[in-house]
Amino acid sequence: MEVVRRWLVLLSMVLMIMQSGEGQLLENFYANSCPNLESIVRQEVSTKFTQTFVTIPATLRLFFHDCFVEGCDASVLISSSSGDAEKDAKDNLSLAGDGFDTVIKAKQAVETQCPGVVSCADILALAAREVVVLAGGPSWEVELGRRDGLISQASRVTGNLPEPEFNLDQLNTLFARNNLTQLDMIALSGAHTLGFSHCDRFSSRIYSSSIDPTLDSSYAQQLMDACPQNVDPSIAINMDPETPRTFDNVYYQNLIGGKGLFSSDQVLNTDPDSEPTVSDFATNPGNFNAAFITAMRKLGRVGVKTGNEGEIRIDCTTFNS
Repeated sequence: MEVVRRWLVLLSMVLMIMQSGEGQLLENFYANSCPNLESIVRQEVSTKFTQTFVTIPATLRLFFHDCFVEGCDASVLISSSSGDAEKDAKDNLSLAGDGFDTVIKAKQAVETQCPGVVSCADILALAAREVVVLAGGPSWEVELGRRDGLISQASRVTGNLPEPEFNLDQLNTLFARNNLTQLDMIALSGAHTLGFSHCDRFSSRIYSSSIDPTLDSSYAQQLMDACPQNVDPSIAINMDPETPRTFDNVYYQNLIGGKGLFSSDQVLNTDPDSEPTVSDFATNPGNFNAAFITAMRKLGRVGVKTGNEGEIRIDCTTFNS
């Protein structure tokens, strides 16, 4: 009986910790405190999407950039009058404003029904799921219970985000730091089936001493036509030249055809260690979707603050006073 009693006490303690959200995320974290949370966020994201398609890639990319710096804590949303917040870092200047606006508006809507309850970090995680679904991609249960971080500095971004010229080892090293495997990395790279990039991020592949030999020649010409030398670097090019507005596995088919926009994309197919996964995802969309869901759930756990850590911001763009 004593063994049973101790087991029940331990179980009770575990349940109390889980209910308080300390150290762990839960799918039903707001079941009692904000039961309509997901429908509120879904409506706000859908409304924003009707205004501009950029909502989709911008929000998805925002989530990734947030998680890889301070962890998934909405630190990327902080604005600074002195221009030294995380969002002001060079690697974040290309983040489209529509992603920020999506989360800010969703937070405002949530605050009207559940004031001071839901973190901006959780709203960003939910919004990332919603935009994938809106683009025709899979859905998944989002784990919740994150709190918003208290640090947002441009200087802390350096070295924490993948660069367009990274090779496979560099990509794996960076993702491994965030408890993500090579399979997770390749699956998350599939988000490049949506969105766009600016010419200066890949111009070296077409305007160095010779054209990158891993590029399909017709695709290279297409890129040169869209991005002539000395062109305005703000010109945007679709990352997926075939189905840029649909979440699908065509990204991997493009890699096999030499149509990866970044060398860090194309290396996934040219490196023998990653090529089998690219081939599998290119021919089996179900395998890609399943791997993407797993990777997104793992990404959402990176560096999270729970329990008494951080805060629940009232305004996503500023720390609570």
